Amino acid sequence: MDKQVDTQTDSRSRHYIAALTIAGSDCSGGAGIQADIKTFSALGVYAASAITAITVQNTLGVSGVEGVAATVVEEQIHAVMTDIRPAAVKVGMVHDAATIEAIARALACYPVPHIVVDPIMVSTSGCPLLADDAMQVFRQQLLPLATLLTPNIPEAEVLSDMTITDAASCHAAGMRIAAEIAGYVLIKGGHAVGGSKTDRLYGADGLKGEFTAATVATPNTHGTGCTLSAAIAAYLALGHPIEEAVAQAKTYMTQALVAGSDVAIGQGRGPVNHFFSPLPLFKL
Repeated sequence: MDKQVDTQTDSRSRHYIAALTIAGSDCSGGAGIQADIKTFSALGVYAASAITAITVQNTLGVSGVEGVAATVVEEQIHAVMTDIRPAAVKVGMVHDAATIEAIARALACYPVPHIVVDPIMVSTSGCPLLADDAMQVFRQQLLPLATLLTPNIPEAEVLSDMTITDAASCHAAGMRIAAEIAGYVLIKGGHAVGGSKTDRLYGADGLKGEFTAATVATPNTHGTGCTLSAAIAAYLALGHPIEEAVAQAKTYMTQALVAGSDVAIGQGRGPVNHFFSPLPLFKL
């Protein structure tokens, strides 16, 4: 007979620090739910997941997306939240309005300390990842739950309805987005051209920090946005304040880019090296 665990009398007092990623699956392993799980694990955080969509992709690009039923997404979230009770949640690719509604409805049931939302709208190869009818629901139901929103420059332009060309226009866009949500917004500078990349963090009361790193010469940038937002969620789960969590995630992201810059996997843009210096799982 299988041994039964009595949850009422279980004497175990320690537990892993956990985080939940709600995102799409990347069968090539470089982005999406796979990148998030690798990032959480590398930073010593126990990874739980709820899959929102199955993508058909590899290092050359995305060629197809099939959404998971919204009810199944919602049930996955409840299953994790009622048992694992993660200290942070990262929301990545959400494909349609029904799924966004299901995620927002499920997360609203729990006192999650930190929710990081990475607004993935279009893949680098140009494949739409957010259905046309989903944007309004995304803004009205999911964004108000976010502790932090992490758009890249093109995504920030869509969310702010502004063109970003320099630090001043980035500031204006960041303030406009921050005014719309209750939390913070980090506009990632990875699309900027030059010898360095600067991410800018905004709150309702203005610029909270600038995080700059030298541009890494590498063809392996697949999943960088997913990795950065997951790293921030991991550091928030570990108890770091938001400015420190962003700073440490930026450092981790840069080091992962450098560590994977000389590795060839696939025929296109390969992933970063998430496990350049992995940590054991943290326990409380």
